Amino acid sequence: MKRRDFLRISAISGTAAALPGCGGSDNNTSSVAEAPQPKVVVLWNTAALAAVRDAKPGPPMVARSLAVIHTAIYDAWAAYDAVAVGTRLRGALRRPEAERTAANKVKAMSQAAYAACLNQFPAQKAIFDKAMSQLGFSVSASFDPAQPEGIGNLAAQAVIDFRRGDGSNQDGSLTASGTPYADYTGYAPMNPSTVFTGTTPMSSFPAPDHWQPLTFTDGAGVTRTPGFIAPHWRHVVPFAMTSSSQFRPGPPAALNTPAFTAQAQQIVDMLINLTEKQKCIAEYWADGPNSELPPGHWNLFAQVISERDKHDNDKDVRLFFALTNAVFDAGIATWECKRFYDYVRPISAIRYLFNSQTIKGYGAGGPPAGLVDISGSGWRPFQRDTFPTPPFAEYTSGHSAFSAAGAEVLRSFTGSDAFGHSATIPARSLIADSSLPTAPVTLSWATFTEAMEEAGMSRLYGGIHFADGNNAGKDIGKKTGAQAFAKARRYWEGTA
Repeated sequence: MKRRDFLRISAISGTAAALPGCGGSDNNTSSVAEAPQPKVVVLWNTAALAAVRDAKPGPPMVARSLAVIHTAIYDAWAAYDAVAVGTRLRGALRRPEAERTAANKVKAMSQAAYAACLNQFPAQKAIFDKAMSQLGFSVSASFDPAQPEGIGNLAAQAVIDFRRGDGSNQDGSLTASGTPYADYTGYAPMNPSTVFTGTTPMSSFPAPDHWQPLTFTDGAGVTRTPGFIAPHWRHVVPFAMTSSSQFRPGPPAALNTPAFTAQAQQIVDMLINLTEKQKCIAEYWADGPNSELPPGHWNLFAQVISERDKHDNDKDVRLFFALTNAVFDAGIATWECKRFYDYVRPISAIRYLFNSQTIKGYGAGGPPAGLVDISGSGWRPFQRDTFPTPPFAEYTSGHSAFSAAGAEVLRSFTGSDAFGHSATIPARSLIADSSLPTAPVTLSWATFTEAMEEAGMSRLYGGIHFADGNNAGKDIGKKTGAQAFAKARRYWEGTA
């Protein structure tokens, strides 16, 4: 059982009973008693995350897709609320009070979710067809606002139309290749690629403080040299930020300074002294291929809160709307910073700084073979050989930003930092070293802050990020999270 299985929550049925509201209107349904309605927001979130695992997009694309889907769901829901306004059509879709039933909201939200999911993940259509079938609904082509299915399509289409020109290049129209999400800014790395399993000569570092591509063999046995994922992401229109650079931090440690050497030495020393628990933390939070990736991780945590606090659809739609847009903005701010500084990853910095030295580290056998004396030119992080380091610049940490934004929204929405969740890593289940842990390890988080802090530190334990990248990423996430939550709340309170 892999890490993502510890948290995955199946969509469950629940009632649509009114719950107190986080600022939204809770007196918006018909007074006529209604049959219990399924928790459709959780169901569609589960479907969206399944599509993410299957499609394997990059982290910022995942954040955007989840925001598009949950914004479409929110906009459809808002049409049946007494005060909330949609993000695109404002109050133009608002239905009369007699139509504001839980059943109509479920149909509208489901149709909006289906349309948005299909737009974001067309190759995963079977997943979304199954979700509609589970709900007993047929896919509708109606745009009639008198029908809930029509409201769903109208809401989703407005969001899709807006996001079509948001700078993400989802449809590939901005490049000759037509490849979805392809870069159209002409980015090129300043360093040549280096082979992960080999050594890197000094001649391969014309720009030692800049990002360097890695060549490695992936899980399918294919040798790959991935390019920088989404270097154009700074041009994507955010949800709440005034610009992609609004929260850009100051620069990272400069080349040929004591701080530059010290941060690399810290990672070398840290990996030599990793405990089993720290290795579990590194892998639990890695969120690499075949997972829901870092942005989706916090959607899983939101499902935990939905179950813990017995949310109905009205509360779920607001929570996921705020959460996904906060994480979306965190991704834009982070990738703007990654492109602006184009900063070196630990693997390259360490191979450059300790190139001719003998140090302790993982040799040709990787983590399973243990620590040995190696040439600094061949240093490896504590990662699986099939995905050694994410293909984009180090500064700042996306994990830290996504997690801080997610924690900020969950704190704000629930009114408390209390989380009370845990995950157990089974014995001998780590991908990087299948002999570990020697006994089950339970990771627990009393608060959202603890989970956020551990997520950030996991990237240092894994040899992926420096401390400054973690700290700056957390700062970005806290700021984008607070700003996005405030804007989302204005939408559902009708004051946006």
